[in-house]
Amino acid sequence: MNVVVDASVVVKWLVAESDTDKAEALLESYRLSHNVLLAPELLALEVGSVLWRRVRQGILLAREAESLFAYFNRIRPVLRPHLDLSGSAFELALAYQHSVYDCIYLALASERGCDLITADEKLHRAFAPDFPQVRLLRDWQP
Repeated sequence: MNVVVDASVVVKWLVAESDTDKAEALLESYRLSHNVLLAPELLALEVGSVLWRRVRQGILLAREAESLFAYFNRIRPVLRPHLDLSGSAFELALAYQHSVYDCIYLALASERGCDLITADEKLHRAFAPDFPQVRLLRDWQP
């Protein structure tokens, strides 16, 4: 089965954080299967922004961030255009008082009829009661 992943999961493939082991296991599981990891095109911008911010904070050197971003582009999920999802994402944002950026991932998962895996507990709390396909990475099992 295909699954949508958000930036909170994908960043863990690049830098060590809590639940990085789970994120890496998820990536490896999908590499070995015929299933596909999906994300909206916005993912590339969000990952780039996280790496940029870590350079600004002195956590990463620019060359390290560049190398990590190149690695991301080799292993990234299949990216889907988000313009067609923007209306649904906007409606979700208004209804749930949550950012359109996060809602675009849920809109994609809803359109594709698959799970959204996130490490963002705030996103999970906001949507899981009404959208059981929103799952926390820490609860993911291969």
